[in-house]
Amino acid sequence: MKNTVLHKANSRGHADHGWLNAYHSFSFASWYNPERIQFGMLRVLNDDTIAAGMGFGTHPHDNMEIITIPLEGDLAHKDSMGNSSTIKQGDVQVMSAGTGIQHSEFNPNPDQRTKLFQIWVFPKFRNVEPRYQQISLQPEDRINTLQQILSPNPEDEGVWIYQDAWFHIGKFEQSMNIEYPIKKEGNGVYTMIISGTATINGTALETRDAIGIWDVEKLDIQVHEGTELLLIEVPMEQ
Repeated sequence: MKNTVLHKANSRGHADHGWLNAYHSFSFASWYNPERIQFGMLRVLNDDTIAAGMGFGTHPHDNMEIITIPLEGDLAHKDSMGNSSTIKQGDVQVMSAGTGIQHSEFNPNPDQRTKLFQIWVFPKFRNVEPRYQQISLQPEDRINTLQQILSPNPEDEGVWIYQDAWFHIGKFEQSMNIEYPIKKEGNGVYTMIISGTATINGTALETRDAIGIWDVEKLDIQVHEGTELLLIEVPMEQ
């Protein structure tokens, strides 16, 4: 289908640094695939496992919306805006890097790994004043439904970013059919199967498979018992 890209789990870039085991859905660091640069305004989806007590030293970012979603364990964060915090499973963190920030992130636990998704989205506006936001979500609000965790609207549910994007997570304890209507014309949706199996618009997906779909009005999703998924809706063009 011309409006679909399928990214099987084993087609992702992979880098094992010992302390960091990373899978890249899109070209990142030393892994480059000219067909896997971005999906619309979605530039990075990294699936990282950080060893106990290890992490990323202070490094810069600018003009990017950076979203971190812990899946297991904790992540300690410090940045040049003066924020110092720990994000845990069930939390969502966002930084609008704007004119420029520096931050570090590490696993503060001496005996437990940390697993997370880090996602970069191109912003709608350049050189905004950097900002930081962190929230704790109610995991029960995603059972057998899609819980909104991010939007463009500060008044809406979840964190917000400078882009016409919406993220949802669903965790399904039973098999069911759900429909996801595209929220803004011109947007597409990149769906990552966190665990389990699902069929989206007729394509069967397994754990860590992802599918990007655009030029549609909705997604038809068949989820199976024990499936968790992440939907990332982003503009396909700026």
